[in-house]
Amino acid sequence: MNFLNEIAQRFPEAISFAPGRPFEGFFDTELVHDYLRRFEQYLREERGYDEAQVRRTLFQYGRTKGIIHELIARHLEVDEGITVDPESVVVTVGCQEAMFLVLRALRADERDVILAVSPSYVGLSGAARLVDMPVLEVAGGPNGVDLHSLEQVVREARARGLRPRACYLVADFANPSGISLDPEARHALLDLAERLDLLLLEDNPYGYFDADGVRLPTMKSLDTRGRVVYLGSFAKTGLPGARIGYAVADQRVLGADGREGLLADELSKIKSMLTVNTSPIAQAVIAGKLLTHGLDLYSANEREIALYRDNLRRLLAGLDRHFPSDGGSGVTWNVPRGGFFIVLTLPFPADDSLLEISARDYGVLWTPMSYFGSDPQTACQLRLSFSLVDGVQIDEGLERLSALLSSQRQN
Repeated sequence: MNFLNEIAQRFPEAISFAPGRPFEGFFDTELVHDYLRRFEQYLREERGYDEAQVRRTLFQYGRTKGIIHELIARHLEVDEGITVDPESVVVTVGCQEAMFLVLRALRADERDVILAVSPSYVGLSGAARLVDMPVLEVAGGPNGVDLHSLEQVVREARARGLRPRACYLVADFANPSGISLDPEARHALLDLAERLDLLLLEDNPYGYFDADGVRLPTMKSLDTRGRVVYLGSFAKTGLPGARIGYAVADQRVLGADGREGLLADELSKIKSMLTVNTSPIAQAVIAGKLLTHGLDLYSANEREIALYRDNLRRLLAGLDRHFPSDGGSGVTWNVPRGGFFIVLTLPFPADDSLLEISARDYGVLWTPMSYFGSDPQTACQLRLSFSLVDGVQIDEGLERLSALLSSQRQN
C-alpha cells in the first residue's frame, strides 16, 4: 500500500484505477452541518435531551460501544432485514478497527488461526499480523468460495493442532475480485460453518452497489444459528472521512470472569484499551444522514449506485473494444454484478515493475493482484477500480492501458 501511495504521489496526473474509494463528485460540505443538526434534533425531540445533554453527547468521550448503536440496529432492519439487539453493535473507528477487535477477541494463544477467502482484502491480513494470528488461505473460485477447500483447510489445521476460529469473506462484490456468492453458496456456507463449528466474519462495504438491480440477502440476514459476525462500514455509503464502522457481534460467549455475555461486550473491553471510544462528532454526522433518509441508505445512495452501474458498463464495453476475444491479446477479465472492482488476467506478469512503467510512461495506475494472495495466478492479474473515476477518465485510462499492454506483448 505504501508503494501504491508513493506511485500516486510521484505521478499525480496519472489516471488512477487503483484506489477503492467512493466517487468525490457528490461530496458537499454543507451536508455535514445539516446532518449534525439533524442528529441534534433527534436527541432533543426523540430522546428528550436538554441542551446540556446534547452538548455532552457531542463533546464528551461517550460510551465505548458508541452513541448511535440503536440507530445502526434500526438501519440494519430497514436496509438488510437484520434484527439485532442494539447492545450487540460496537461502533468502531472504521471497519478496520472492527476487524482488529474481533481477531483480538478470538485469539487466545498461538494455536488460533483465521481463515480468509483468497484473494483477500489486505486490511484483514494486516489486522491479523497485529494480533499475531496466522492467516490460512481458502480458495475462492467463480462462486466466491470453494467449500471443499474451506473444509479441507479447517480439517488439516485441526490435525496440526491449530484452532481455526473464523473465516473472513466479502459475500458481495469482494475486494479485490469483485465476485459475489450466489444464494445457494450462501446457504451452503452457513450449513458448513455450523457443521465445522466455525464463525464467519462477513464484511459488507459494497453490498449496496449492485449493477443489475438485484440485491442478495446478506449472510447475517440468513443466519439463524449465530455463525456470522457482521462487519459494517459507512465509508462507501456515508462518507469515508467520518471513519465510522461497526461490528455486530451477538454471539453468546464466556468472559474472562466466567460469566456469559455478548461477544460485543468483549470487543468493547478491548476497544476501551485501544481507542477508548469512537468520535461522537463523526458518529453524529453519520446518524444525521441515516435520520435524514429514514434509515434507508440504499435510497440515499441512488446517485452513487447509478454512477457505479454506468461506470461498470462503460469499463466492460471499453475492455471489449480494446481487447476483443478474437483479437489475440490474451487479455481476459471477470464480469462482476456490481461493486467497485474488475480483475484482468494478462499473458505476462502484472508486477510492481510493470506498474512503475505504467505510471511513468503511460499515465495510468492500477493494483497488482499479487498484493492480495499467494495463488500463482495472481502474478499475471491486475485489479481495476472504477469507483473514483468518471466516464471520460475511464475511456482515456483504457486507451493508456491498452497502449501499455500492447507494448509489453511486442517486447
